[in-house]
This record gives sequence, structure tokens and C-alpha cells, in this order.
Amino acid sequence: MMARFSNDLLIQRPVDAVFAYLSDLENLPRWNYAIRQTRRIGTGPIGVGTVYRQVRTLPHPMEESLEITEFAPNRRLVIHGGLGVFDGSLTYLLEPTNDATRLINEIELTGRGARGALAGIAKHSVKQAVAQNLEVLRNLLER
Repeated sequence: MMARFSNDLLIQRPVDAVFAYLSDLENLPRWNYAIRQTRRIGTGPIGVGTVYRQVRTLPHPMEESLEITEFAPNRRLVIHGGLGVFDGSLTYLLEPTNDATRLINEIELTGRGARGALAGIAKHSVKQAVAQNLEVLRNLLER
């Protein structure tokens, strides 16, 4: 089973600043309470194919891999990989609005094996947790 949802917020920062912060996944632990560490594997510029290893604390400690699969500076960032007990894709769409950025975060979760049914059941609580994390992101960027 698959679950899809999105969150939308306005960040009072220019789109290039928001994209630069989002696209460096090593910033994730600063605004996602479930992530303890995210580190980049390899060198070179961040873009399609950049891979990260991540240590998650919730729902239980685990290590996961993330890969940037789409990278359109200041417009679109797509990340695919393990997201807790799910596989999934995170899409960040950025739209400039005056001196601010409208950020739309779309998430698609699929459960592995017997966990497939959990994706639909967990959708509401995961969406709320993501919204909380995005608020922390907004507060960090607007400081």
C-alpha cells in the first residue's frame, strides 16, 4: 500500500537560500527531530546521484540511505530512500513570492513486505510530524 500527502508553507527567505539549505541533507538533523545524523557519501557538487547515510532515532534506531534523484536549483528537489520502516520519496517544490518562498513538500511512502498496510494507517500521524518539522525549518531559516 502507498500513502501520499503534502504540506505547504511560506518561508520569509529568498528561494535560493531555502533551496541551498534544503539540498544539503546534512542539515536534516537540525530540523527533523527523528534524525540524529545525516552524512554525505562521496565528494563533488550536490546534485542528482548524491547519496547520504542517515541515522534515525524514531520510530526506532536505524540507519538508512538517501539519494537525490532530481535537482533543479531553486525549483525542485527530490530525494528517495529509506524513511523509517517505509521506502519513499520526498519532493520539495519551491516557488518565489516577493522576498519569500512557498515550499510544498510532497511525500510518498510505501511499506516493505508486511508493513505495506502501515503506510495508509500511519499517513495522518506522519503528515503531522512532517508539518512540525517544517515549522522548525521555517523558524531556523527565518532567524
